[in-house]
Amino acid sequence: MNIQIFGKKKCFDTKKAERYFKERGIKYQLIDLLDKGMSKGEFNSIKQAVEGFSYMIDENCKDKNLLSLIKYLSDEDKEEKLLEKPILIKTPVVRNGRQATIGYKPDIWKTWE
Repeated sequence: MNIQIFGKKKCFDTKKAERYFKERGIKYQLIDLLDKGMSKGEFNSIKQAVEGFSYMIDENCKDKNLLSLIKYLSDEDKEEKLLEKPILIKTPVVRNGRQATIGYKPDIWKTWE
């Protein structure tokens, strides 16, 4: 298993995801979305695994102006904006190879073990 957790330092669900894997002795790599971001290849892989980038948008994002702006952009521009401004991505994004989840999903992670 090759687990990557994309998250934000102050996100409680990210901390819960970390604890989930730590308690089971599963090695993972934590990537701070706001600091490092996500590559286009990683973004496309996750987008394909979750069946579209619309599931990746955090409706509870603190930047309400950016959130309202993204609703009026074309799909192509929305993807670019998500890559450019990772604060818009719902966390944690947990990736295991070609599989990925958005949010805290321990039921799905159990099937990966």
